[in-house]
Amino acid sequence: MGLGFLLSQLGAHATGRFGERLSAIGLSPPDSGLLMKINSAPGISQQALAEHLGVLPSRMVALIDTLEQKELVERVPSPDDRRTYALHLTPRGKQILGDIARIATEHERDLCAALSKDERATLAELCSRIGRQQGLTPGVHPGYRQLGPKR
Repeated sequence: MGLGFLLSQLGAHATGRFGERLSAIGLSPPDSGLLMKINSAPGISQQALAEHLGVLPSRMVALIDTLEQKELVERVPSPDDRRTYALHLTPRGKQILGDIARIATEHERDLCAALSKDERATLAELCSRIGRQQGLTPGVHPGYRQLGPKR
């Protein structure tokens, strides 16, 4: 098998397993990514978040609606522009980040169990280098760009 196939195979496997783990707390991988981004940029607007992730603005509204219904995110009117809302995690949203971190750590440990600590570091550096060369946005899963209108 070629390296491209192996990377694709591992990526699909890792994404599927991570989704299964997150479903235990009622979240999906896109949900966890949104929560982490909002946590790292409190007050980000829906428009700026959509642009950063490469998601259609109309789809972002639906994604944030879901997180708001789960009481993980709140929209606060922007003090600078009454037409936009600033996104913030709720106390429950901040709490769930701890669960996400635990799940992600377990997931990475299980996924890379065949590698030593040094091998994991080398693999992470090599994958980061490939991602940079391919023009991927660090910390943003390219799957967001495939999120079309909610059906």
